[in-house]
Amino acid sequence: MSSGFRSRHGGGVIAQFEAAEVSILRSLVTQVLGLVAPGETGDDPLERALGIGSAQQPTDPVLARLFPSAYADETEAGEFRRYTEATLRDGKRADAQTMLDTAHPGRTELTAEQAQAWLRSLNDVRLALGTRLEVTEEVHEEIATMSEDDPRYPAFVTYDWLTYLQDTLVRALW
Repeated sequence: MSSGFRSRHGGGVIAQFEAAEVSILRSLVTQVLGLVAPGETGDDPLERALGIGSAQQPTDPVLARLFPSAYADETEAGEFRRYTEATLRDGKRADAQTMLDTAHPGRTELTAEQAQAWLRSLNDVRLALGTRLEVTEEVHEEIATMSEDDPRYPAFVTYDWLTYLQDTLVRALW
């Protein structure tokens, strides 16, 4: 199993991954990449050209978590969403693609910029998986008492591993 990230002499970070770990990372990132595909734009040509999207909050709980409302007021939140979500989706896709391009078995060396993209993408994957699993702050206690025969066990252990990777990456960067 990966020992996590550590700082690299001269900048950036390094980690060692097994092939199975890379496969899991790639699978999860690809799933998130599919979720953050470009959103719908209106029929107006200017809206399409500027990437102005829908003002509606996503009904999918994962998308609602990845793109939360910036304001409590629905009208303000909707206007903000219309003008920002396309750019946010672009950024999430770029980060996910960086992770897909640089994740490989064995020694993985990342520049500081690539490591930041990994950090954001790992966060998105954790948010997505955590939302689907309905993770709470008691997740570690839940995993500790969960039977390995529980069908949710592999997903919870994966969530915990992603948390570990994200933690070691944050520590390696700072």
